[in-house]
Amino acid sequence: MLDDFAIRAALAGVGVGLVASLLGCFVVWRRMAYFGDATAHAAILGVALSLGFSLPVTWGVLAVATVMALTVSGLSDRWQGVDTVLGVLAHGALALGLMAVAFVPGARIDLEGYLFGDILSVSKSDLAVIWVGAAVVGGLLMWRWQALLTATVNPDLAAASGIDPAREKRILTLALALVVAVSIKVVGALLITALVIIPAAAARPLSRTPEQMAIYAALISAFSALGGLWLAFQLDSPAGPSIITVAVAVFAVTSLSRGLRA
Repeated sequence: MLDDFAIRAALAGVGVGLVASLLGCFVVWRRMAYFGDATAHAAILGVALSLGFSLPVTWGVLAVATVMALTVSGLSDRWQGVDTVLGVLAHGALALGLMAVAFVPGARIDLEGYLFGDILSVSKSDLAVIWVGAAVVGGLLMWRWQALLTATVNPDLAAASGIDPAREKRILTLALALVVAVSIKVVGALLITALVIIPAAAARPLSRTPEQMAIYAALISAFSALGGLWLAFQLDSPAGPSIITVAVAVFAVTSLSRGLRA
């Protein structure tokens, strides 16, 4: 079954979408969208370093994304209104990564694939990395769900309950870095944050509880992955952007339905 590239693409899209949407709920609740952009854009620098040192791309991306995520987290803890710094880091890391790729000797790289994703070329080993990474992040979020939720809603209440809000934020930071590392082959560095945020944002108008929002976000993300692949086959369009386009369409529908109910 896995010899069929379409089956591999569908499994990769669903795997990344499910875990990205769960993490996306916390990103939306904490208003960390720009934080995600800075981490995702650093992935291209990780690709360049991996090629330069002959390392697996996933490990290089994970290392650089983790460093960037921890750096951004530390800056946001020190300063209020850190949007400008995040913008500089996000686009600076992307520019530096694009320059670094050009200087890797003898490297033949599909840069467009790393920027926008190349889900149709996912191999069996890529699929294993994606689902193992998704299982790790999903298990971590489920294990720390209540603590993460309390720290997100009310850090003071979390501290009074014996929960360290800074520790929970670091857990989210590391989870985001891992999602970036396993997602780059599916939707690319420029669209990873969209896959994290949009399904969660689309699920918000439909939900009454955090758990409902997480379930709806996962369903919307899986639908977007499969629907985007179908759209790409029908229109001969890039698969990664097609997945995000379907997610945006679902977001528009749920937002409109909320407006009509109001």
